[in-house]
Order: sequence, then structure tokens, then C-alpha cells
Amino acid sequence: MMIRRTLRMITALTATCAVALAGGVGTAQAEASHVSSQKQLLFYNHAYSVVDRETADAVENSAYLREFANFEVRTTTGGGLTWKGRYLKGRETYIELFGEGDLPGQDALYGSAGLGVSTERAGDLAKVTAQLAALGISDPARYRQTRDFGDGVPIPWFDTIRTTAEQYEAFDPWAMEYFPEYFADPRSQTEPAGYDGDVSRERYLPDAYADHLMRDITYIRIGVPARDLANTVPLLKAGGFDVTTTGGGAIAMGGGTTIQLDSVAREQAGLKQVSMSLNRSVATRHEERIGRSTLAVGPGARAEWTFDAPK
Repeated sequence: MMIRRTLRMITALTATCAVALAGGVGTAQAEASHVSSQKQLLFYNHAYSVVDRETADAVENSAYLREFANFEVRTTTGGGLTWKGRYLKGRETYIELFGEGDLPGQDALYGSAGLGVSTERAGDLAKVTAQLAALGISDPARYRQTRDFGDGVPIPWFDTIRTTAEQYEAFDPWAMEYFPEYFADPRSQTEPAGYDGDVSRERYLPDAYADHLMRDITYIRIGVPARDLANTVPLLKAGGFDVTTTGGGAIAMGGGTTIQLDSVAREQAGLKQVSMSLNRSVATRHEERIGRSTLAVGPGARAEWTFDAPK
């Protein structure tokens, strides 16, 4: 998770000193599309969203989620900031949830959300930057994140780029690349490299997903304000996603996860739906009510988590 308001200030200071989808958008609405002719460089890493307090507390205390997924409530310190998130982690992908008031400033508001898309090989973030330049964004906002494991010795964690340094309205998209130094540090508890330049999501996440049902996130749908959507689409295109823009938003496909972003007013912003693949097929459907959300698991090897619309 990235707390953008504070990071934007840090970035500015640094610069100064130096398939029909469930609930998807109909094809009749399509106005323009982009079919990537380049190798995919960015992949869905994780998304976060601020949900209502009732749902956040229910997620945090859910016994079912601890069985269903590699679930963790963790407080993280990075870049001089500290945040507590509720995580459901798969083999390569994850989701992070906050409650209203958990974060400072505008990030504390219901419906605030963000999307991190990451590289799998060291050096690919520079290629994404070049692709952004080809799309007319020659000077993306850059930020280098560190992590402190609690011993007061920070370590380089990942580099990020954004299409703009301007403050987002409700949705913060960024591209990221993990540092080889992070993987090399034993405190990270990550896996050995599988190939030269391996900075992959699978290497970053633990293998504990295999002991649970949830395998990975295959689809995510988030409501975002129009201005934030406009800042997101070039990043996804530069990363090699197949992006279809519509009158109601955008759909980005590639790398095993479909990202649907609906253009909405600020008061309608936030997480709407997450679909997940499972490690094994289940025979019957199970529904679990979690705060103001419903997790439906099965039948088959899939699950769908839907979040109620704002009151």
C-alpha cells in the first residue's frame, strides 16, 4: 500500500533537491480499444481499498478468512510511514484492506483505493518508462520505497513510477519493481531467484497459499473518479496490458488478472468485486457474510467476493 499524499510531498522535495466479465461493461458501450503489440512488462501485484469500519473489523476477525486464504493482519513501516493492513495473499497476487480512519488524510476516507502493477524481471521498469514516453508522458513521477523490519535498519524495497505527481482524487495507480537487495536480505524471508533478474511476485510472496483454498486474484473491479482513471490507463498500456476504454471506464487484460475500473463519482468510489482462483475444486457453494460484503466460494475452483454499494 502507498499513502500517496505524503509520498507526493516527499517526491516533490526530492525533485526540488535533485470474455464477458461478471458485472462487466457491455461491448456495446466500447468507444476505443488498445491491443498491445509489445511484451507484457507489468502484472497485477496487489490492490488496496478503504472499506467501511464494520467490514474492516469483520475481515480482521473472520475465522473463515484465516482458513480460506493465507490471511494476515500486519503493521508495516516504510518510507517513514506506518500502516496496518488486512491481507489475503495468493501465489503471485494479493489484496489489502483498510477501514475508514486507518490511514492519514484523504486516504482515511471510504472508497480510497490504489493499484500496484509490478515487473517480473529487473530492468523492466525502465522499459515501461520508455513506453510511457512514447505515449507522451516523458517525465513520470518517481519514488523509491524502503522498508523497516522493526530493527531500525531500513532496506531498499521497490522503485515506483506514476504518470503524474498530482494528487489523486480517490484512486492511486503505480508501477513498481522490487530491488534485488530486498530479496538478498534474510529479513525479507523471500525465495531464491528462479532466473537471472528475478524480482517476481511469486518470489516475493510466501508459499503458505498452498495450505489454503485461495490461489490467486483473477479479476478485480474498482470504482474510480474520471480524473484518476485518465491517469491510470497510460500506465496499463505502457505495461503491455490489453486495455479497452469505454464510456463507463476501462478493462485491462493480461498476465492472468483482469482489472476493471468503472468511472464513477467520488462518493461511489471503492472496491466492488474480487474474483479468485482456488487451489482445488469444491463441490458446493459456500457463502460467507463478512461485514457489508459477501464471499461466495465454489462450486468449482473459483470464488467471488462482492462488496455492498455505499449506504
